[in-house]
Amino acid sequence: MPPKRASRAKASSSNKDTDSQDVVMEGHTPAVAIETAAEDSNQAAVADGDITAIIKRSVKRTRELFAEDQENIYSTPTEDQLSQRVKLQSKIHDEYKDVQVLPYPLLKRQKEQLEKKKAKTGSVIAPAPSATAGDVDSGVEKILDTLPKKSSQQSSALVMHKPTIHNPFPDAPGGGTSLVRRPVAKAIRPEWHAPWKLMRVISGHQGWVRSVAVEPGNSWFATGAGDRIIKIWDLASGRLKLSLTGHIGQVRGLAVSPRHPYLFSCGDDKMVKCWDLETNKVIRHYHGHLSGVYALAIHPTLDVLVTSGRDATARVWDMRTKQVVHVLSGHTGTVSAVKCQEADPQVITSSMDSTVRLWDLAAGKTMTTLTHHKKSVRAMALHPTEFTFSTASPDNIKQWKCPEGQFMRNFEGPGGVTGGGGIVNAMAVNADNVMFTGADNGAMGFWDWKSGHQFQRLDSLVQPGSLDSEAGIFCAEFDKTGLRLITGEADKTIKIWKEDDQATPETHPLDWKPSLMRKRY
Repeated sequence: MPPKRASRAKASSSNKDTDSQDVVMEGHTPAVAIETAAEDSNQAAVADGDITAIIKRSVKRTRELFAEDQENIYSTPTEDQLSQRVKLQSKIHDEYKDVQVLPYPLLKRQKEQLEKKKAKTGSVIAPAPSATAGDVDSGVEKILDTLPKKSSQQSSALVMHKPTIHNPFPDAPGGGTSLVRRPVAKAIRPEWHAPWKLMRVISGHQGWVRSVAVEPGNSWFATGAGDRIIKIWDLASGRLKLSLTGHIGQVRGLAVSPRHPYLFSCGDDKMVKCWDLETNKVIRHYHGHLSGVYALAIHPTLDVLVTSGRDATARVWDMRTKQVVHVLSGHTGTVSAVKCQEADPQVITSSMDSTVRLWDLAAGKTMTTLTHHKKSVRAMALHPTEFTFSTASPDNIKQWKCPEGQFMRNFEGPGGVTGGGGIVNAMAVNADNVMFTGADNGAMGFWDWKSGHQFQRLDSLVQPGSLDSEAGIFCAEFDKTGLRLITGEADKTIKIWKEDDQATPETHPLDWKPSLMRKRY
């Protein structure tokens, strides 16, 4: 060491000793004296040109300037330490919660096996000790004690709460707190349903058949098409009874009131009309939609009509006064389907923005928004007896439970959603737990409602003289008995389907294999 630097270091050390002695003599604590001495040594190192000391002093000054808690700069652990502590606690809980504690049934089985082995060999074999939840918690605490403790002045947002352990075996050893594995979900065996077949083809419209509605008395049904005409047909014979003209656009939606002699219709002409079936004339118009009206539904108990369309809203109308009660806004795309029911949620809508909304009719606000679908939701169906409903989009068909909108299951068939890669435009469900889906490529699927199993798949046949591309299905409806299915198609025909009366479980056995895979979303 050069003589000048050595003398300077000796002088600084002597100054440091004298300063520390003065500090102790003045009544300061030894910790403060040590800290003061450390600061003096750092200043001496900076004076010598030590780059490490310069960097440390710069970092220290920066922290003193910008630290959030000036009082606890030196006592509070850093965010990295806190996050490391939370991460370790989370990993311990997730990785070892099921393996560190032996379930009670396995303990019982192990004890029986040990007793049998002991009886055979005659030797004493000590059973394996079973860890309790208290042992696991103590082990976690020992590991966490090695990390810096969290200051009491820190925010409690990063605190991991101890998980609540549910024990279905209260008589288990260890104070009734042993962890038990959840039972594996079993696949639901589908109910046998007879296959469906074509019964009748009705021709009469000059455009695509876009809507269908069955009369509550089950004696006739109405259809609306692209030819702007509403036709009423006899359900038993399939003969035309009446034609109603008045729309200047495609008739997109139809509904027959169960409590009034009224037929409601809507279309691409932004019009919503109320027809008196006693005089066969329009008696009311409901004005307010800004674009085409795609769907409508009648409330089963209230004198209320709900319509939805391309203006991304659903409008609730007073049936008698023709006034708008609510404008249900929230969707960002075309509202393709709307359904009404007695109990909350009384209004359910599906949209091209890939969401399904459950509405509070009294407040006119959204109760729940379902965002499980990834593509536009074009069809929806309510179960006639259960408090459930289903929705369909190109990515999946899903079943939901009211009133919360809880997801229940996916409907999956061979070859994808429809079996042919089409877009589902129509859905219908009957009281026998048979759900029908119809796609724009003519693919027809029949599903078991309870299990989500597709027990039959058909391809609709086009009318002779039509193009193969005109096999699309736009609307579908079961009659009030659930024994007839009415579909409206792109080949301008109406087809009526029925179950095969001659089919039995022996002639048409159930083709079902349980799958362990189950999609949750």
